[in-house]
Amino acid sequence: MIKHHPSETLLAQYCSAQLPASLSVAVSIHVDMCPVCQAKVAQLEAENAKEVFSESQLSSSTVKNSHDTEEVDFGTDLLNLITADPSIDEVYEVEPVTIQVNEHNYELPRALTRISHGRFTQVGKLARSRVAIDDGPLRSSLLHIGAGGEIPEHTHTGFEVTLLLDGEFSDEEGSYVPGDFIWQDGSHQHTPLTKNGCLCFTVVSSALHFNKGLSKLLNPIGNLIY
Repeated sequence: MIKHHPSETLLAQYCSAQLPASLSVAVSIHVDMCPVCQAKVAQLEAENAKEVFSESQLSSSTVKNSHDTEEVDFGTDLLNLITADPSIDEVYEVEPVTIQVNEHNYELPRALTRISHGRFTQVGKLARSRVAIDDGPLRSSLLHIGAGGEIPEHTHTGFEVTLLLDGEFSDEEGSYVPGDFIWQDGSHQHTPLTKNGCLCFTVVSSALHFNKGLSKLLNPIGNLIY
């Protein structure tokens, strides 16, 4: 059962289209996988709709058309204006997309089926593919950890979101299942490891900071690998 969810603030920002693209994708994937957050999002969207289309607003809000100065009612007339333009919405059927990583096949979540990603770069049991989301300093990736693999103990100079898509992993805080949405920042340090392997979607805002042993040697090039 999914135990780790986006915060109430993140869900509210998601429903109001206030999140950066990469975080919006992460929350969207989680919501598709999590019945609890699906219900919360449905309630938030209903509340947003009620606020926008309340009867008092519809009866009092009018705007003059800049071309012919006719008044447009924000109820029926606005809806007609939106639906009259066929370019507003592109309706398409989502086709499943499967990727292969080290002889393992994974079906991508719906939110990633139309977003391209690069080739997987392999370092030991870790493989990373950059997801093509242009989002300023935020970096989105598909991260695969092979069976028996781990990421050395580290903390974060910014924040990291890890959304488990398939498989399992654990750290000092416990074990995770597909759909778990884990937010880490500079107040956390952990050593993710997996017995059977896993695929994650990750979003990071800055480099990882490795804490122990030989892994500290990676810190001078941390900005190049985040």
